[in-house]
Amino acid sequence: MYLHGTSKINGQGHLEIGGVDTTKLVAEYGTPLYVFDEALVRERCREFVDAFKASGLKFQVAYASKAFCVMAMCRIVEEEGMSLDVVSDGELYTALQAGFPADRIHFHGNNKTIDEIEMAIDAKIGCFVVDNFIELQMLNAIAGEKRQKVKILLRITPGVEAHTHEYISTGQTDSKFGFDLGNGAAFRAIEEASQLSNLELLGIHSHIGSQIFEVEGFRLAAEKMAALAVEVRQEIGVTFKVINLGGGFGIRYVSEDTPLPVSVYVKAITDAIKDNFGRNEYPLPEIWVEPGRSIVGDAGTTLYTVGTSKDIPGVRKYVSVDGGMTDNPRPALYEAVYEAVLANRATEEPTEVVSIAGKCCESGDMLIWDLNLPEVNTGDVLAVSCTGAYNYAMASNYNRIRRPGVVFVSEGQSDLVVKRETFDNIVGNDIIPARMKQVSKTV
Repeated sequence: MYLHGTSKINGQGHLEIGGVDTTKLVAEYGTPLYVFDEALVRERCREFVDAFKASGLKFQVAYASKAFCVMAMCRIVEEEGMSLDVVSDGELYTALQAGFPADRIHFHGNNKTIDEIEMAIDAKIGCFVVDNFIELQMLNAIAGEKRQKVKILLRITPGVEAHTHEYISTGQTDSKFGFDLGNGAAFRAIEEASQLSNLELLGIHSHIGSQIFEVEGFRLAAEKMAALAVEVRQEIGVTFKVINLGGGFGIRYVSEDTPLPVSVYVKAITDAIKDNFGRNEYPLPEIWVEPGRSIVGDAGTTLYTVGTSKDIPGVRKYVSVDGGMTDNPRPALYEAVYEAVLANRATEEPTEVVSIAGKCCESGDMLIWDLNLPEVNTGDVLAVSCTGAYNYAMASNYNRIRRPGVVFVSEGQSDLVVKRETFDNIVGNDIIPARMKQVSKTV
């Protein structure tokens, strides 16, 4: 398994993260357990901020909290001087409870409810990213009722297809997100937004997908956004102050993944903005981006305890762990792949090929197929790397399994930032109707 960030194998042959032996984390907090390398999270934040500072352009780097949203993470983002993207009232509430400055929060989503819009306006967030014509009118009406002027970006679907899984590719024409550039919807939305008295149109937004390993898509998106901006300025006299090129920067999950350094992505984006706007004598806009996975993805590791196994001679050996699709649905959703190591026996040479099965009552609950490991024993600790993004965020209570706890590790210390769920949490919202409370009669 590739060792990310502060991860290393210590003198006892154990996996260590942030200066903390993972076997000690298991003893203290149990499994499954999400472990975050805080130093690596902060390093990733600073890589983006420093790369944009080097460009000389005005910018905002907004962490896409959908990747991993807990109050402690919001605090790190605030401390590192970044903004924050949210896509629901729950994410917004988490950010506000963490004390995140509301004027640095951006609200995304293709179906914001009236309650969510009102909550965000009342909190005085920095910006809405408007996704469709219905939302545009609804937002203007609610802002008027509250006697506020709301800042917005319009999400544009630029027709740029990222080379990624179809479920995480969002910039193509056939997408549930945004105003389509090719059929004229984007221009009509800009015209409409510029005439609505309770909205301030800052600019436009695009997001072409996720887990992207090249820069051409970003360059093409920047070119298309610039062309639209020039057209809008010529036709209706509106000059954009902000161009948001979204996120989607890839990370290394397995050896086949080849992400570029953050500085390379950022330089490609800022150079494309300078070139495309400069040649048209257009005032250079402020550049916003929205990294999520690339901030937390490779900083997360999930620890499991090995339970049972099943060896089918000539076919496959299944090794089951005490988690699965409830704490990591990504393999079942879009065939995501991972690396792993026995955290308590990390120096031992592999002797067998096994497949890691989850404990849910689903044949599709498989975490890793065909993994090389030493002979696995019940009670071993399996560490799966790069589980920082969309694992805790997508976790569920399927089979009424309790969601794991989350710890941050740094400089030899561990901090619990999310408690493991209890059985009381599982039934906490259940209600038995009064008519069922009478003792049942035997039929």
